Amino acid sequence: MGFYVTQRMIRQFARPVCFQLSVRYFSVTDHQNTRLAEVGKLELPKAQGTYETGQLFLHRVFGYRGVILFPWLARVYDRDLPAQSKNGQQAEAITAAPAPPSGETPPNAGKEVQKKTHTFYQVLIDQRDCPYIRAQTEAVTFLGNQESSRSLYAIPGLDYVAHEDILPYSSGEQHPLQHELFDKFLAHQPDKDPPFVAQDTLRAWQKKNHPWLELSDVHKETTEGIRVTVIPFYMGCRETPAASVYWWRYCIRLENLGELSVQLRERHWRIFSLSGTLETVRGRGVVGQEPVLSPRLPAFQYSSHVSLQAPSGHMWGTFRMEREDGHMFDCRIPPFSLESKPDDNAAGGGAPAQDDNSSPGTGTTPSSSSDPPPAGGPSAA
Repeated sequence: MGFYVTQRMIRQFARPVCFQLSVRYFSVTDHQNTRLAEVGKLELPKAQGTYETGQLFLHRVFGYRGVILFPWLARVYDRDLPAQSKNGQQAEAITAAPAPPSGETPPNAGKEVQKKTHTFYQVLIDQRDCPYIRAQTEAVTFLGNQESSRSLYAIPGLDYVAHEDILPYSSGEQHPLQHELFDKFLAHQPDKDPPFVAQDTLRAWQKKNHPWLELSDVHKETTEGIRVTVIPFYMGCRETPAASVYWWRYCIRLENLGELSVQLRERHWRIFSLSGTLETVRGRGVVGQEPVLSPRLPAFQYSSHVSLQAPSGHMWGTFRMEREDGHMFDCRIPPFSLESKPDDNAAGGGAPAQDDNSSPGTGTTPSSSSDPPPAGGPSAA
């Protein structure tokens, strides 16, 4: 999809008017042929309040079409902000990850980090846009239900979007978004605003799968104009005769805030487990790629997984970046905690139970790039 939302367009959206919106599509078979298709009217973004279930939107950074399912209220720890409130009093804050027993200290250990509450949304991505966006579209994963299986499964086309990245639009179509769960989760009611409302299936699905879908903490830090955002998710526990293995997934977004293009060359992770182990993971790129962050395409988002033989731990690290002028530097990955939760689900380590009434079996596929590492062997991308 050739549509990209520019800062100039965003400034225009501040005016109290609606815009006709067209999206350019590139032919898969013939890249010389393009066509324009009107998809709706852009609306004024909300500076305050939250968007309703069924709201259609464009992603401000990645440009895909989506629809909001439900909101999450997250704690955002931004290491770029001073830990002082506006009135000069100490804001509610956390201390960065403590040093492990080895004595090695994570970056900014002991630094007070301000916490702010912020709205994020669980959304569906239009499947027509999935091949063209720089974000994994099978990033929301869960553990399979079988005790003997260590496979991870994914629900394609789910994402988490911050409030400020929502560009709302309206459409007169009854089926404006192509996703196999759209009609299962939402019903068209033209007298409503937005004209798509939650079905019982969506409410039951959200309630049943809340433990592994829940977004609670977001961590941010900027190094030399490269902002790294990390969102960890607890996935559940696998019981084996030898040990209990706890699983997390984490979503990472890199965004270039500068004028020069930057390429991610290497990753360096440190993974500390409450059991006392400290592991190092190094490698080229992330998830098999060395993405370039340019002023035209400034962001890249991916997810990976980690397992520990302890109910908690924390991770931190750096990305080795190279600017177009040859300058190399290490971009800090903000330290974040890995915390387990009580397992409210049946056997299967926190995986969502699948049934025909409340948790659609359609849309779940084995995650080909997410096979778990051996038990107790941390792996990070």
